[in-house]
Amino acid sequence: MNKKIWDLYAPIYERAMRSDRKVYQLMYDRIPKVIGEKDVLEVATGPGLLAKHVAYAANKMIATDYSEGMIAEARKGKYPANLTFEVADAEDLPFDDKSFDVVLIANALHVMPNPEKALMEIGRVLKDKGILIAPNFVNHKGGFISRIWSGILKIAGISFEHQWEEEEYRQFLEKNGWKVKNWKVMQARIPIVYAECVRSR
Repeated sequence: MNKKIWDLYAPIYERAMRSDRKVYQLMYDRIPKVIGEKDVLEVATGPGLLAKHVAYAANKMIATDYSEGMIAEARKGKYPANLTFEVADAEDLPFDDKSFDVVLIANALHVMPNPEKALMEIGRVLKDKGILIAPNFVNHKGGFISRIWSGILKIAGISFEHQWEEEEYRQFLEKNGWKVKNWKVMQARIPIVYAECVRSR
């Protein structure tokens, strides 16, 4: 996807997500329990909403995005001192092998032309017994509201490269070397699957 689209979208991203705040609150409550006292990387942080809500629980957290506009937005306002924001490409992360206990990538794999490459990079920087947290939109065409919202995003220039159903997304993760340990479908304008994974190979 064209990086300029995300740079332009950055200032209004947070407002666009407000109607699903109850769903995101479920993640804000769950993720700190998983990342407590751990070194955490977030890939495709956008304007940093998730990172700012959960970083307090981590030992340290680095949140990245390939859009300079998104990172500029993320650095605004208050956030925990153990959280830093950096520009980085999900397919070419500037971190050493086995650097993190947890990697978080939320609602991003479906917009990537080659999400397999991002998962390979995540696997490289994640410690052997690390955890991947990968919530993602599913069932884009499953209901009236989902179809309407998907159409609005498409008009805005945000296309979905992959439109997985729930089980298709699980199979995608498993095919790419991840075993799903915790799985929950959350109803939003476009449903979100919350997935916690460990390596399967």
